[in-house]
Amino acid sequence: MKTVAIVVFPDFLMLDMSGPAETFTVANRYLPADERYRIVLVSTGELDVQASNGIRVKADTTILDTTEPFDFLLVVGGPGAYSGAHPNLCTWLRDMSGRVGRLVSVCTGAFLLGGAGLLDGHRVTTHWSYTERLAQAYPKAKVEQNQIFINDEQGLVSSGGITAGIDLALSLIESDHGRQVALQVAKVLLVVMRRQGGQVQFSPLHAEVNTDESPIAKVQRYVLDNLHEDFTVERLADLAAMSQRHFARSFVQEVKMTPMEFVRAARVDSARKMLENSALPLKTIAYQSGFANSRQMRQQFNDKLGVTPAQYRRQFG
Repeated sequence: MKTVAIVVFPDFLMLDMSGPAETFTVANRYLPADERYRIVLVSTGELDVQASNGIRVKADTTILDTTEPFDFLLVVGGPGAYSGAHPNLCTWLRDMSGRVGRLVSVCTGAFLLGGAGLLDGHRVTTHWSYTERLAQAYPKAKVEQNQIFINDEQGLVSSGGITAGIDLALSLIESDHGRQVALQVAKVLLVVMRRQGGQVQFSPLHAEVNTDESPIAKVQRYVLDNLHEDFTVERLADLAAMSQRHFARSFVQEVKMTPMEFVRAARVDSARKMLENSALPLKTIAYQSGFANSRQMRQQFNDKLGVTPAQYRRQFG
């Protein structure tokens, strides 16, 4: 029997905890008694812990009362994970890291592992809206934005946001007991074994444009309002009344992507909105978003999102 310790704290995200817990519990239906998973809920203080949605759970033990070695030590996320310091928990995580089979983080639980110094040198992910913040906070970690979950094969497993904890748990079950058991669990939970595409299909491809009147912001707004035009760096630099070299350098510094990457991302995002909210033919969407044709739109969707426009429409339309 493998023990899964799930660490909770005030203001944790309920689904980060319950998603993996239910996944492992459903797996127990298909496993012999001596191979099942045992769930242990570990709190950072009082046994009674309130989640961010107001629901209270009762932990089995606390970090002060357990030094038991665990097969999986899973740290959940939530506002409480990144909104303050957790010195006692970070110390406990460091002490426990050598006594567990695998460290696991769900969503923003990665910030707690980072605070304990356990992300250095590891590939890791978190919710797409927090990956940049995680990378800035822990520069020695190899933060990846587009992964649903990552098993870095060095004892650290991490997942993207919220429901990705279910994907992560399925992958651990598959590793422990094979694909057929994991597939049975996925069917019970009404989820797929492997999602198409990564987290990026849920996130905007370009950041909000600044409201200031800087030359770069003006160019961004012009692009968004005129996606049907043919754009080159030379053309965009002219719009900014800057030299190409200075414009390209300034654009990357301000926007964190090249001018042409911004144009491509803006076109994909425009097409995404139409796929989500209209029944327009793909050719029409391609034209209105500034693509040369539907084939080019399909290629850039695959490159950016890992899915085709038709697949994206089926998922989000």
